[in-house]
Amino acid sequence: MSEISEANTAAQHCGLVAIVGAPNAGKSTLVNALVGQKVAIVSPKAQTTRTKLMGVAIRDETQLLLVDTPGIFEPKRRFDRAMVAAAWGGAEGADVIALVVDAKGGLGPKVTEIAEALKGRSEPIYLVLNKVDLADKPKLLLHAERLNAMLPFAETFFISAQTGDGVKELKDAFAAAMPAGPWHYPEDQVSDASERALAAEVTREQIYLQLHAELPYASVVETEKFEERADGSAEIHQQILVERVTQRAIVLGKGGARIREIGARARAELAVLLDRPVHLYLHVKVKPDWDEDRSVYRDLGLDWVD
Repeated sequence: MSEISEANTAAQHCGLVAIVGAPNAGKSTLVNALVGQKVAIVSPKAQTTRTKLMGVAIRDETQLLLVDTPGIFEPKRRFDRAMVAAAWGGAEGADVIALVVDAKGGLGPKVTEIAEALKGRSEPIYLVLNKVDLADKPKLLLHAERLNAMLPFAETFFISAQTGDGVKELKDAFAAAMPAGPWHYPEDQVSDASERALAAEVTREQIYLQLHAELPYASVVETEKFEERADGSAEIHQQILVERVTQRAIVLGKGGARIREIGARARAELAVLLDRPVHLYLHVKVKPDWDEDRSVYRDLGLDWVD
């Protein structure tokens, strides 16, 4: 190793930031903003994030490992319990925990319950009031005061992950809190997600964006085949699992129009993210008990919970 590279390594810092909060607080949007490009899917639907995903951001000599966790909520079925377990698991071993709060939505029981659950943690905990561009300004300080009275936060930030307001200052604070140590990932790597997982997430995002409330959390996308063709393009085969025949009809649309549109938009985005042409093949399968299939949890990176 050269003297220059040794010096660079010696100056490096690296650490883990766990991004936690209630559903729809803007955690994934924040991770994307901190990384500087899209690594996590986003949609107006709550609980869009289903499993832990790590975004990798750089600030000077510091590498930030940003764990985007599912929203923490009251679980009602096994799949819900697995997502909540993934959220709390994402906070294990963190150098900093960031509680992201939707400042526009206010402080409901979901937020206060998470704050209560964080009491007694040894890691520094930052309060991040997000969506300040949409919030009632006079209430912002009241929200911050009330939450800090419940749990004395190491730092409090007012940001808009959507507009970028305050994100630089938050990133600087995260970087300053990271311990000395070598980087865990190459400089050009922005996520720990595999290309197979990324492909499934992009298609699932299009399902959410195009179907909105028509299809609740009754679907999952599995990448069955991901191969590179001789010409360098990617061939991807995915199945969309739904619980009922009526939901299959919704995903397909009249004459297959909806599934073609989902595929076209997902294909276009994947071609940009993977930096090569993509051939995407989708089919929809009715599987009433998909959320009781251990293989689905394994493919999503979720632990099976009782």
